[in-house]
Amino acid sequence: MTSSASVKDVARRAGVSLGTVSNVLNHPSRVREETRQRVEQAIAELGFVRNESARQLRAGQSRVLSYLVPSTDNPFFTDVARGAREAAGPDGLALVLCSSDGSPESEINHLRLLGQLRVQGVLVTPIHHAPEAELAALARQGVGVVMVDRPAEGAPYCSVSIDDIAGGKLAVEHLIAQGHRSIGFMGDPQLHGQVAERLQGARQAVTQAGLPESALRLIPAPQMSIEAGWLAGETVCQGPDPVSAVYCANDLLALGLLQYAVSHQVSVPGDLAIAGHDDIDFAAGAAVPLTSVRQPREELGRTAVELLRSEDGSHVHQSVVFTPELIVRASTVG
Repeated sequence: MTSSASVKDVARRAGVSLGTVSNVLNHPSRVREETRQRVEQAIAELGFVRNESARQLRAGQSRVLSYLVPSTDNPFFTDVARGAREAAGPDGLALVLCSSDGSPESEINHLRLLGQLRVQGVLVTPIHHAPEAELAALARQGVGVVMVDRPAEGAPYCSVSIDDIAGGKLAVEHLIAQGHRSIGFMGDPQLHGQVAERLQGARQAVTQAGLPESALRLIPAPQMSIEAGWLAGETVCQGPDPVSAVYCANDLLALGLLQYAVSHQVSVPGDLAIAGHDDIDFAAGAAVPLTSVRQPREELGRTAVELLRSEDGSHVHQSVVFTPELIVRASTVG
């Protein structure tokens, strides 16, 4: 056994071409199982170790994908990352999760750094508006870009997203069907584009039900967090203009509001019905199981990586939109 074995030595021992050895090392899913096992056996017998640093410099790219998210506090994004990692694994790609922590400046700096690191592809969920200049710079460098949880809207890259307008409409239609005529929408539509679209869907539900616009009241929340939901709970439960139901722009807000209600002896759903959005794992396990708009989180990640993988000279950019589903639980139905 020698550590100086080359790719040519491996190909000769396995009786295959150099291209086949390269595929086993870089794209194992493309090689038939029998052939792959023969090449891997030759690698083991020869003690072949590739010079990864040199290979990356020659290729001009690393074997790394990155997913840039607004926050890692929300399990929604880590679930999307899990799906992306599952899809990247068979091709021997690593996925690095980065967070801008809600800072547009940090988002731009991360994208510039990822370009300098020559990553193979970038998945990005922008804070609000996509940083077009930085994404265009990545594309010029040959780095694949896919927008996640946000439609690309004619931009020169692919996207995977969920119909947030439909999701907001589903949630409020359900609350109206339960007899609620005074409904709060908790979230800041200026914070994220998804929140604005969920509010748009909520308003559509109110209008189509023949209710006045005043039937839906905006309840500000400066962040998409449990703490923000708790703090807004005082406005909901103790304010001068009470509502009988609240649709929260994400599950973290809903869980914070639920905690406030339970701790202040507000019956859910008797005194206050609560619906969330995302259907994170914690939703079903809450003190009062939470009604929520389910999004195919891991499927978003897997599809994003598949779109990256399909990029070649004949690639046509795609915008894949998933349909959400309402999961009804005890927080809205007594």
